[in-house]
Amino acid sequence: MPHYHTLGKIPPKRHTQFRKEDGSLYSEQLVSTEGFSDTYSLTYHINPPTQVVSIDEAIDVAPHIALEKNMQHRSFQGFKQKAVEDYLESRIPVLVNNDLYILLAAPEKSMTTYFFKNSSAHEMIFVHQGQGVLKSMYGHLKFKEGDHLIIPRGIIYQLEFAQKNNRLFIIESFSPFRFPKRYTTNSGQLLEHAPYCERDIRKPDHLETHDEKGDFLVKIKKDDMIYPYHFESHPFDVVGWDGYHFPFALSIHDFEPITGRLHQPPPVHQTFVANGYVTCAFVPRMYDYHPESIPAPYNHSNVDSDEVLYYVAGNFMSRKHIEQGQITLHPIGIPHGPHPGAVEKSIGEKETNELAVMVDTFRALKITKEALEIEDKEYYKSWLDN
Repeated sequence: MPHYHTLGKIPPKRHTQFRKEDGSLYSEQLVSTEGFSDTYSLTYHINPPTQVVSIDEAIDVAPHIALEKNMQHRSFQGFKQKAVEDYLESRIPVLVNNDLYILLAAPEKSMTTYFFKNSSAHEMIFVHQGQGVLKSMYGHLKFKEGDHLIIPRGIIYQLEFAQKNNRLFIIESFSPFRFPKRYTTNSGQLLEHAPYCERDIRKPDHLETHDEKGDFLVKIKKDDMIYPYHFESHPFDVVGWDGYHFPFALSIHDFEPITGRLHQPPPVHQTFVANGYVTCAFVPRMYDYHPESIPAPYNHSNVDSDEVLYYVAGNFMSRKHIEQGQITLHPIGIPHGPHPGAVEKSIGEKETNELAVMVDTFRALKITKEALEIEDKEYYKSWLDN
């Protein structure tokens, strides 16, 4: 999905001799998707990336499903999720299906003693609170509040946080994140009407090469298990790379809203698409400018999708008692809409300052035990006029 990028030094032709100053060969690695049929990158390592010293006992991290089937509007207070020092231990699945897992995380410490690789899923880490650096063999990628960090499947990484208080909204996707087709040309360039362009896509910009031997722990996630692998050399020993498969960032603050004379439907807010779901970004924007317009969204029945909204900041004129980090789930088959009084109150308003991330899934979501522990159990009654 991102365009071609390269960092460091690489040979003029792929799969040819590329030697170090001492005359020995660098170790070339192809990181490819869909076998050899989709995007890939070529990386050049000081040491072979295959030198495994030992493998510890695997750890089961499967979601604890509490509700397999749901037909009730629900809300979860995400900021009630307990902060945990360790990054991986802080990642808690709340809503899951066969296409994606939606997780919350509140890590307090940087990843300094291990590295992580998700071999099951591509990841989108939305940074609600916090800033720092995403480190990988592709280089450094600075992040801040409002960033969508896209980490393709199979990339070894570390997160270095600049502070203790961090809040993350994470999607583990079992298919790649892609730009919506209506945003791109046949060759993949983002079109003029797209709400963001290539200038908004931030790529790794600093390659830090580690020529180190020792015991380097990489925790690899596959099929709801964590496999602790010990490698003989540092995984970030790359001297150069090029290709299309690498982590990147898109800030919600760089998403340019599409507006109209009448209320625009959620697809105008879309950021990414994957198999079985889409993601959207709701950002500050001018309201509709028809003289008789109603800025508040109309009532809506999800005939084919579950709707998840993660509230980030601002005032949400269609909802009452909304807090930062709150998640709402509006399932297939039940209408939802503005809370009582919100429609009349919205008339005449000129703009909104809301920030939110939405996920629409085309298969029903299952609810975890941890999600029910932070649920507002009266939310489904919030449309009563009392």
